[in-house]
Amino acid sequence: MSQPSPTPDPSLAEIALAFLKLGTIAFGGPAAHLAMMEEEFVHRRKWITEEQFLDRLATANLIPGPSSTEVAIFIGHLKRGWRGLIVAGVCFIIPAALIVSAIACAYVRFGSLPRAQGVLYAIKPVVVAIVIQALGRLSRTALRTPLLAVIALFAAGITLLGVSPVLVLVLAGALSAAALGMKGRLLGASVFTWPKLFASTTVRATLSCAAILTATAVAAPIGLLRLFLSFLKIGSVVFGSGYVLLAFLQSEFVEHSHWLTYPQLLDAVAVGQFTPGPVFTTATFIGYVVAGWKGAIVATLGIFLPGFVLVALSGPMIPRLRQSPVFAAALDGVVAGSLALMAVVTWQLGKASVVDWTTLAILGAALIALLRFRVNSAWLIAAAAVVGWMLR
Repeated sequence: MSQPSPTPDPSLAEIALAFLKLGTIAFGGPAAHLAMMEEEFVHRRKWITEEQFLDRLATANLIPGPSSTEVAIFIGHLKRGWRGLIVAGVCFIIPAALIVSAIACAYVRFGSLPRAQGVLYAIKPVVVAIVIQALGRLSRTALRTPLLAVIALFAAGITLLGVSPVLVLVLAGALSAAALGMKGRLLGASVFTWPKLFASTTVRATLSCAAILTATAVAAPIGLLRLFLSFLKIGSVVFGSGYVLLAFLQSEFVEHSHWLTYPQLLDAVAVGQFTPGPVFTTATFIGYVVAGWKGAIVATLGIFLPGFVLVALSGPMIPRLRQSPVFAAALDGVVAGSLALMAVVTWQLGKASVVDWTTLAILGAALIALLRFRVNSAWLIAAAAVVGWMLR
């Protein structure tokens, strides 16, 4: 069961400043964002416990939308209710949205993306080190029994085989609940209560909303309303990585509406990858390319709004459901599965980032700075950016 928060609740201003900072420096995608949040809010500021962080990470992975942004929204909601929910989410999104809008403005004017390879060359190994540190700390809480460690290994294995992340998490939760049932603590018929409940509520409601939004978006005239509804639909149904988002964006804007060319779509996804903050700010870039500043605002609101709504609906349920032995066991399994997904992403990011002796040295130096000297990850990101600029 989640423990009480170890420090008094922060003010809305403190929440705003903390997430504005994270939104400005959080390079590297969701795994890196989560690692930075874990360091910032569990260990440095002590706003939440590790159990609370892991429970919300698991829930964010089971609902559509950008998981790291939803964890930020969960933290704000946990500390200051609906006001904290809005402040945390908006402040995490705003820096990236402004940076992406500026890049989109230059892109529309000059027809090309700015060169950032040198900076990213040095930042990426540091991001890998930050995530490795977080994985080590989280695993001590998430994998506290041999069974959960086995479930995590199983989840990592089937993820590498190409199984959908959502199915991986559902299987991990079901295995953990089934193991509890096999011990004779619960009736076998109740073992899968939580997965069935989840499937019959969140998933079915999401798909119903998506169907309504699809019909409305198709019927709406070309303009800001249709742009908003298109991104609202995508934000309501997208699970998984940026590659899944790419498939939805291609179908919606290249094949159906013909608002973008495929090269423009790839440029939009690239901008979402190499800028800090949520990868879903790809929508901001597309909105600007299609309809200028108004389009950027409308697209950003559309793709992120479902995450705020889903967190507001599911957040209050977590402490109550933790009291159920079935749900607690299932959530423990989902937490182990989430950690496995994070580890697989880290492995893939490491292979893409550590490409020569220089990047290997940067990774090693970053790990020493983090593990031995407890250097703040924000300073490491800044130092890596300077090193990368000088090297390239």
